[in-house]
Amino acid sequence: MFDEKVIQMLLEGIKDTLYMTLVSTIVGYVIGLPLGITLYVTSDKGLRPNKIIYSVGDFICNIIRSIPFLILLILLIPFTRMLVGQSYGSTATIVPLVICAAPYIARVVEASLNEVDAGVIEAAKSMGANNLQIIFKVLLVEARTSLLTGFTITTGLLLGYSAMSGTVGGGGLGDIAVRYGYYRWQTDIMIVTVILLIIIFQIIQNLGSKISTRLDHRKR
Repeated sequence: MFDEKVIQMLLEGIKDTLYMTLVSTIVGYVIGLPLGITLYVTSDKGLRPNKIIYSVGDFICNIIRSIPFLILLILLIPFTRMLVGQSYGSTATIVPLVICAAPYIARVVEASLNEVDAGVIEAAKSMGANNLQIIFKVLLVEARTSLLTGFTITTGLLLGYSAMSGTVGGGGLGDIAVRYGYYRWQTDIMIVTVILLIIIFQIIQNLGSKISTRLDHRKR
């Protein structure tokens, strides 16, 4: 059913899909983690409430998250072309994936930090800890299980978005599914790409769940 050429194409699709998903997740966290911490710190119940900074960050996150990814992908084509020199392929797809992921990650981080027991924060303050020490030695440590769960969910989400980008030549398994399954009516190749996406997703979810369980001090 599959010759060597098709198998090689599928292997390249797996590599491109993992490349897009993992790189966009990591870069998204480089942007989204500080943004999420800022949202938490400047919120009404944060360490240093600031309505202006919080309102700006909140507005940006809400605007970007309200745009469906496929529309955002098309809107960012000129920006993507200016940044990486082209608007198609796996590297180009990372740009809209990061822009889509960063505000989502920020919300996940903000929610995770809000779950930290206020008593732990007050105890740290009473021991003379400053805000930076509370953030890095208390909040991020206490919320590590929730943050890792959020990381796993975000990675799975971006895996789906990377496949969606195949509709506009984004590369990876999604691109293969569209080109062969939709335009050429080769259902067998389309089914295989779907199965491969499911397997990758399950591996990510199971690995993330196991690590989260090991890090959860409440279950010890």
